[in-house]
Amino acid sequence: MAASSLLALLDDITTMLDDVSVMSQVAAKKTAGVLGDDLALNAQQVTGIAAKRELPVVWAVARGSFINKLVLVPAALLISAFIPWLILPLLMLGGAFLCYEGFEKIWHKLHSKQDTLDKAPVHQAMQQSETDLVALEKEKIKGAVRTDFILSAEIIVISLGVVAEAALSQRIMVLSLIAVLMTIGVYGLVALIVKMDDIGLWLMQREGQSLLPQATRKFGWGLVWVVPYLMRLLSILGTAAMFLVGGGIIAHGIHPLHAWLEQFPQWSLLLNAVIGMAVGALCYAIIHPLLSFFRKH
Repeated sequence: MAASSLLALLDDITTMLDDVSVMSQVAAKKTAGVLGDDLALNAQQVTGIAAKRELPVVWAVARGSFINKLVLVPAALLISAFIPWLILPLLMLGGAFLCYEGFEKIWHKLHSKQDTLDKAPVHQAMQQSETDLVALEKEKIKGAVRTDFILSAEIIVISLGVVAEAALSQRIMVLSLIAVLMTIGVYGLVALIVKMDDIGLWLMQREGQSLLPQATRKFGWGLVWVVPYLMRLLSILGTAAMFLVGGGIIAHGIHPLHAWLEQFPQWSLLLNAVIGMAVGALCYAIIHPLLSFFRKH
């Protein structure tokens, strides 16, 4: 009797794990686009740091991301259970914030000589005290963790939609699995990207005249050569991702607009970007004067 009960329990556990695996795969596919945006945004956020501090900064952001998930997963489960109507407004608020940040970057780039402003803090921190460098790192980390919170919230909500009808235990397991794998995957790739130039330099120092060492040195040279262009590309993609993700959230949250966009699936990315820029411009027009007012007073 005890043996049959144990076998039944094991069978139930196996079935539940199979269901969790299937739902996790579906959730991962649905959030793949957001994960790509998350990667581009966070790789772009941690650029401009001294080489010896890159990995510590990435680790600090990853730690902040794990803390974000520890807050978001239980919050998402509680909201879905007691106040499900609140999920959409919170998600749209986060989308509007992403649009605002994207528009703010472009506005400063065009009107405030942002290239000089971006580089000046780095060079000044390098040339001045260690305190300046620590302050710069803290600002970078704070911005990256803040952006991660919004993108993570969207991923958690999308995943929650996949398991909305599942049992509570399965919802907990799927959301926890997605949160952990997402954080490890994204920040593992971010760490690899920011250290590509160091890896390339290490490969270029390989000795030997046979075919393999020569090919290794050439590959290392290629990595060093491509890193500046990759970082520039990630910076552009990171800003574009803010509009695409933010605009997509806003568009999906407004039913008539979403229904209209579904008529033009081939233009969905472009339309989401346009919506994101429009929302970003509107938020900037409202928020920037308020911030200027409070700073003066």
